[in-house]
Amino acid sequence: MYSTAFLDLPPLQAAAGEVHLPGSKSISNRVLLLAALSNGTTTVHDLLASDDTRVMLDALRQIGCTVDEVGGSTVHITGLGGRTPLSPAKLFMGNAGTAMRPLTAALALLGGEFELSGVPRMHERPIGDLVDALRQLGCHIDYLGNEGYPPLRIAQGQGVPALALAAPIRVRGDVSSQFLTALLMALPLAAGAQDVVIDVVGELISKPYIAITLELLGRFGIRVQHDNWQRFTIPAGCRYQSPGTIHVEADASSASYFIALGAIAASAEGQKGIKIQGVGLDSIQGDIRFVEAARAMGAQVTGGPNWLQVERGAWPLKSIELDCNHIPDAAMTLAVMALYAEGTTTLRNIASWRVKETDRIVAMATELRKLGATVQEGDDFIRVTPQARVQDWRAASIHTYDDHRVAMCFSLAAFNPAGVPVRIEDPKCVAKTFPDYFETLFSVAHTATQQVPVICIDGPTASGKGTVAAAVAQRLGYRFLDSGAMYRITALAALRAGLQIDAAHEARIAHMAETLPVRFEGGRVWLASDDVTEAIRTEEAGMNASRVSALPAVRLALVALQHSFRRLPGLVADGRDMGTVIFPSAPLKVYLTASAACRAERRYKQLISKGFSANIDDLRADLEARDLRDSSRPVAPLKPAQDALVLDNSDLTIDEAVEKVLAWWQERQPFAAAAKG
Repeated sequence: MYSTAFLDLPPLQAAAGEVHLPGSKSISNRVLLLAALSNGTTTVHDLLASDDTRVMLDALRQIGCTVDEVGGSTVHITGLGGRTPLSPAKLFMGNAGTAMRPLTAALALLGGEFELSGVPRMHERPIGDLVDALRQLGCHIDYLGNEGYPPLRIAQGQGVPALALAAPIRVRGDVSSQFLTALLMALPLAAGAQDVVIDVVGELISKPYIAITLELLGRFGIRVQHDNWQRFTIPAGCRYQSPGTIHVEADASSASYFIALGAIAASAEGQKGIKIQGVGLDSIQGDIRFVEAARAMGAQVTGGPNWLQVERGAWPLKSIELDCNHIPDAAMTLAVMALYAEGTTTLRNIASWRVKETDRIVAMATELRKLGATVQEGDDFIRVTPQARVQDWRAASIHTYDDHRVAMCFSLAAFNPAGVPVRIEDPKCVAKTFPDYFETLFSVAHTATQQVPVICIDGPTASGKGTVAAAVAQRLGYRFLDSGAMYRITALAALRAGLQIDAAHEARIAHMAETLPVRFEGGRVWLASDDVTEAIRTEEAGMNASRVSALPAVRLALVALQHSFRRLPGLVADGRDMGTVIFPSAPLKVYLTASAACRAERRYKQLISKGFSANIDDLRADLEARDLRDSSRPVAPLKPAQDALVLDNSDLTIDEAVEKVLAWWQERQPFAAAAKG
């Protein structure tokens, strides 16, 4: 997951390949609560690992459920099975409506003393209609802040008076379907000697989400009847019973981004569109009907029980006018697809957008306009007219409002025909439902190599270039290349393979070097699955690296290997010839230097801290001699590139040098003024 302040997406041109989606958030949290209310132990497979499921799991532990996370995406839940939950308890729900609302209902009926709170945005999301319905049953619930909104306090004796169940329980259906879902999941606790009836007041929005609830209740032994989605009857005497094992379907809402990607992006050469694994046309999730909307806009979608295949069909896409009540979350993706359509697209019946993680109608309209679209918004609709000309597309820094779906759907704007980049602010907000979203996107996205940005940081020994480059890469979410380590790693790999480092084995070493599985992650150096950080820092490793570098075929092979690090979303490369030889067209080249005296002092402190003896005068003389050798060598001499910016960090801290490089980089971005950090 990218935990950077922002993530810059360069212009993307094509997409192809296979993606595996995480489990459905809607199914995951419903299954967790139903398992918690059941008799027995439920093994949940393919559970979504995200912020929303994490707060639910934490809450279940607090109230007395046994939660055993056995690794991967499997968890064992031993339910309360009629036991009273542990209380008092303070439960933090983050921004998870699928946890806050159902847990409120369940705990109010189970009895006990609880406080439920969340992030500031959760305290702006209405819950009053659910509380009103629970108060009809005699539940004691108080608001700790603004009336009608979390945080809440529940102080409830166990059980619900039978008299309270004599009349139907009324709940509004036109604000959020989560209110009805909460009641449906919790009221079997009260269905002892008599049926429990729920009447929906007004139009029920998001019916497909209620269908998911009913389907899952059935798997846990609760068969709810409904009359045209307006009256729901929970049968007397029903009991939650664990199904033993249950699998969570992949998230159909998350599939919408890759369905859209297949529709808007040309297929990479020799490949056919996007294949989505984990969810199919027979999904129980309502958002699978996004496929219908995508087809209406021109996408070619086929599928089976657990997969979808998407390719671009009509181009440009066709504009549509659609009632989106049945796909409220996935409809956000349609608003971005509208940028690639001919004509105006209107999405109606989306009032629920206003009470989600943010006011999504306002958010989508604001960010679409940044890209150059014409947008009209109303109480329950949004109308999007794309840019009239290719040159009307604008590079934009997309504010994401701590809303995972805003971040994911606007990433698709990077495939724009104008070739302008898109910045996604706070990319880590996707952790709510799809922590590895951007990694998954980059695994299937393609662009010309020259479109992938590179920052080169060259300089003499002990100038701090490696430390600065690694920090810059971390701040930008870019890949990192320590070119100086490449020869050491090659020498190590050759010796491990039984090859002598000499001219007789030059061809074999070069062939091996072309595909060395090298990674630089978390301040460590990896050769396949082996951490070789310490192994390549020895004096012997340095001598072997010098011998390897004297083999012309190996040097050539390592140039190609270094080029292979230029992958999405970008690269920061440090060395001695990154800007002059390896990446001469890099948009930012920095030559980081410091006086020989300063570098000698740094090296001296480094050696002393590791327990080695050293003489600072000898170190300085050695550095000066090495500078002379490096700058006068016939191949790739050490020198600043003609267009490099020279940064003398003799009097700068590492953090100050990093900030200077980042400032230079920001100056070169078309959305620099909107940057956050």
